[in-house]
Amino acid sequence: MDFSAGYKMAIGDSALAWLDRVRGEDGPIYAAIVRALEQAIAAGDLQPGDKLPPQRALAARLGVDLTTVTRAYDVARSLGLLEGAVGRGTFVRARTEDDEAGLVDLSMNLPPPPEGLSLGAMLQETVTAILQRADPAVLMAYHPGFGAPGQRRAGAEWLAPCLGERSPDCLLVSPGAQAGLAAVLSVLCRPGDTVVAEALTYPGFKAIAAQLGLRVIACASDDRGAIPASLEAVCRRERPAAVYLVPSLQNPTATTMPAARRREVARVLSQAGVWLVEDDPYSRLYDAPPPAVSSFHPERCVYIGTLAKTLSPGLRIAYIACPGPDDAERFATALRAIALMPAPLMASLATTWIREGRAETLLAAVRAEARARRALAARILPAASGPVESLHVWLPLPGDASPERLRLAAQQRGLALVTQEAFAVGLAAPAGVRLSLGGPGRRQVLEGALGNLADLLAASPPAARTVV
Repeated sequence: MDFSAGYKMAIGDSALAWLDRVRGEDGPIYAAIVRALEQAIAAGDLQPGDKLPPQRALAARLGVDLTTVTRAYDVARSLGLLEGAVGRGTFVRARTEDDEAGLVDLSMNLPPPPEGLSLGAMLQETVTAILQRADPAVLMAYHPGFGAPGQRRAGAEWLAPCLGERSPDCLLVSPGAQAGLAAVLSVLCRPGDTVVAEALTYPGFKAIAAQLGLRVIACASDDRGAIPASLEAVCRRERPAAVYLVPSLQNPTATTMPAARRREVARVLSQAGVWLVEDDPYSRLYDAPPPAVSSFHPERCVYIGTLAKTLSPGLRIAYIACPGPDDAERFATALRAIALMPAPLMASLATTWIREGRAETLLAAVRAEARARRALAARILPAASGPVESLHVWLPLPGDASPERLRLAAQQRGLALVTQEAFAVGLAAPAGVRLSLGGPGRRQVLEGALGNLADLLAASPPAARTVV
């Protein structure tokens, strides 16, 4: 092949083998290129994240016009085979489980693929830089703690817009928010203890509570989040071991608690002497995040902030802010029993991204795409609620509606939904579905899925209801 030696070294000879398939194809050259790509991806000759030849180089190699290659790449991109990043090149797109199952997933909350950025290229560049300055043997060994000092300082920097200044000595680097939440609850609670949550809450919390043998009861909430008077009454009556809240872009209702209510909730819990576990995956999606409840109630509060919903779930990195170093050591002991340690390479990668500003660049791109998708949902499903920054929306259904029948009907149309049953605490939760906007790889796919769902709902439009 007559590509430049530099290009061969950049992507490897094996990544060029698919070009030989073009020669055996009949018909228009652009279509032959697309079929060759499809075959190479199906055969595993091209892997997700592989970089393709520049369009001019491919045109020269095949002896065709640049417009032919441009058309081929555009068609392959429309088929979901490729993704492009301005200034970085064209890459093989990762295929999701939904691609294989034929479903469009509106059930899994993920940050959307950002326009104009290649996560694969960012990973490759950063991992290469880390390996150049660090001993791979150390990176791949066991590490006894939950974050080196520099990693905890980076975590404090990432949390500061929401939490304010916190000492790195009070922070832990956790292998994901789920492990951190399990460790925190296992320290604060004993089997049979009561924990308060909202009537609709995060399913991962429900699963942990069930595993630990905890009793979960609901407090009342409205379109501004948990109601302080209800929390006060429940704490007085039940004397819970902890209160679990997601105050920003709450999962699943997408409500955000205003600052005044956050201050009042902190006052109630402080007077009751109850621990708050504040789960905050989404606040950084705001340009100016609201202050964490924990910033008003630092003495008996654990704050968990993850990178999974703002950057990438594959990082498996979250930060746990504790009241003091002694509390951090208690939670670290529990976390060690559950997860042993965060993956050193992932912790180093997250730290590098934060220090170098790449995390903020990726966050800005995720914000922009999230808002574009939320605008689609507002146009197609105006009854769905959620701020313009939200990765998900809540679609309430009339009291006589059957969310399960809607879910099954949507499944027959190739849509995966999740109903209120997954989030409900008790039996009185209102009917509805949470629609995750970041799961589909392409915005056009999301638009079609939401339109499909709107057709299903056309005969019986949902009505807004208060969560109680």
